[in-house]
Amino acid sequence: MTKILSQPTSRGIIAWMTRSRITPNLMMFVFIVGGFLFARTIKQEVFPAFDLDMVTVTVAYPGASPEEVEQGIILSIEEAIRGLDGIKEIQASANEGMGMVTVELLEGAPEQRVYQDIRQQVDRIVTFPEDAERPEVTLLTRKRQVLDIILYGDTDEWTMREVAEQVRDRLLQDPKITQVELQGARGYQIHVQINQETLRRYNLTLQEVADKIRSTAIELPGGYIEARGGDVLLRVKERRDWAREYAQLPIITTANGSVLTLSDIADVREGFEDTDVEAYFNEHRAIGISIYRVGKQTPIGVSEAARQAMQRMESQLPPGVSWTTGEDMAKIYRQRLELLLKNAFLGLLLVLGLLGLFLEFKLAFWVTMGIPTSFLGAFLFLPGMDVTINMISMFAFIIALGIVVDDAIVVGENIYEYRKRGMGLLEAAIEGAKDVAVPVTFSILTNMVAFLPLCFVPGIMGKFFIVIPLVVITVFTISWIEALLILPAHLAHMKRKRSNPIAVFFHNRQQAFSRAVIRFIDHIFAPFLDFCIRFRGLTIALGVATLIVVLSFVISGRIGIVMMPHVESDVATVTATLPYGSPSDKVKQASDVLVKRAEELVDANGGDQLSKGIFTNINEHQIEVDLYLTDPDVRPLNTGQVSQQW
Repeated sequence: MTKILSQPTSRGIIAWMTRSRITPNLMMFVFIVGGFLFARTIKQEVFPAFDLDMVTVTVAYPGASPEEVEQGIILSIEEAIRGLDGIKEIQASANEGMGMVTVELLEGAPEQRVYQDIRQQVDRIVTFPEDAERPEVTLLTRKRQVLDIILYGDTDEWTMREVAEQVRDRLLQDPKITQVELQGARGYQIHVQINQETLRRYNLTLQEVADKIRSTAIELPGGYIEARGGDVLLRVKERRDWAREYAQLPIITTANGSVLTLSDIADVREGFEDTDVEAYFNEHRAIGISIYRVGKQTPIGVSEAARQAMQRMESQLPPGVSWTTGEDMAKIYRQRLELLLKNAFLGLLLVLGLLGLFLEFKLAFWVTMGIPTSFLGAFLFLPGMDVTINMISMFAFIIALGIVVDDAIVVGENIYEYRKRGMGLLEAAIEGAKDVAVPVTFSILTNMVAFLPLCFVPGIMGKFFIVIPLVVITVFTISWIEALLILPAHLAHMKRKRSNPIAVFFHNRQQAFSRAVIRFIDHIFAPFLDFCIRFRGLTIALGVATLIVVLSFVISGRIGIVMMPHVESDVATVTATLPYGSPSDKVKQASDVLVKRAEELVDANGGDQLSKGIFTNINEHQIEVDLYLTDPDVRPLNTGQVSQQW
């Protein structure tokens, strides 16, 4: 007798997609292949790029007390900008010889327009003290630092600066490196020293000499001359860069044609700005080179390009000059990326193994495919929402990884249950998917709503947190489409016959394990569940008691609560700020104390196993000491313990 199976008469998008072979496969192909291609082109960065919405106004007032700075600088600036549109809050600080006003802009306000308005208002102020320097108005932006390279050695400051300039130029020649800055280096300056008696002898003043230098050492366009052969451009090319060039400047020209040059009356030499800026690495003179990421450059690409360039230049460095790397943000980025890929791989294995053990291997395979489909499919939409691959978005992917496959497991298990009842593959797929469509949909919507409040966090933290709901909600949406529209089609068109002996062997073993689990449910779990229901008072009491114990652990502080997970840093930093105008020997003494304590800490805790070096950067009255640590699995102390003991 021939058994005739009637075709299911169900209608709707789920039934139509399940009957179709082309549409679900095409949709899955677009999600996987398209997402893979978009993932290769999406911008990569350590942290999300965003505007700080802040403008600072800084005015130097040498020799003034904080009270004088407040009266002469701060109050004038606040009065000038208080009524401007787009300003949310104004904060000011008056220090010795320096005043700073920080303006926080309203969210959504046009930054450039507000910045120009503030600048114009500050430029109109005429009540600043005569000794106050020109105000500096700055729109704060974030530089995306990737890597610190430190040049150090037992050499003089001039040689170290020349080497740093050459290294910076060579780094900028690499197409993968765009922005490089020097740290702990004083700017070049031409020093002109004139004896007072010499000025009297030639009836000169310092102002006259300065005006003469300023008027002759220039480079200016002079227009053009129209000629028959074309226009001839005129230009005054008297620009000078070196002391020997300044030394030839004419200062006095007599009637008989004799010329008195600058070198005849003054000592002209190259030097550095008269500022207390210096840097040291392990007590050797040093200059730091900070390398930044720009545009679509990736942290890993910039870091590797810089390291390779330094390895090529290593043999060309002068004797006694060495280099090392400081903080490398690409290393942190790579660790988070490896964690994401590792978790994704383990998640795939766990889902595939457990579902294959309890249900069927083919069904487990198509359920597992929901993870890469959802993740890669999200990359099709994330660039349109201005989401990049960064530490925060990868953290969001890790969060979604533990949730995204749940709906596919529910759908796949329910379809399997209908097949166990004797339904055909197509009918079981349609009925099984439609049976759980509503609870699966509401489950996904519940997860989305749980992350939705992060979209409304105000301020700078909100610009960090908004990446998490955008990533999670996008992944959940793709997983919902995959679970209800793509997965049933794949399960409806599987082949039931198994001709491969190996496949038959594993199928028989899996079915034996499944029957053992069912016996456990029927003979052990079901009676225990019946007992809990009959004595529901005792069950509820035990549940409440367990909840109280868990909450007590949290309230007592034994289980900590943090807004964001702590990421172990490889650098411990101490910053000391002395009073403005402190003498250089006092600043150096404070720096030596910080370095000495760091060296004692390193010697007492493993030496090279704890630290790779100490970098000290002195900028006027501010000291910053960076203790570069080894990898977390090597050093005997974590960064927090190092900072506390230091």
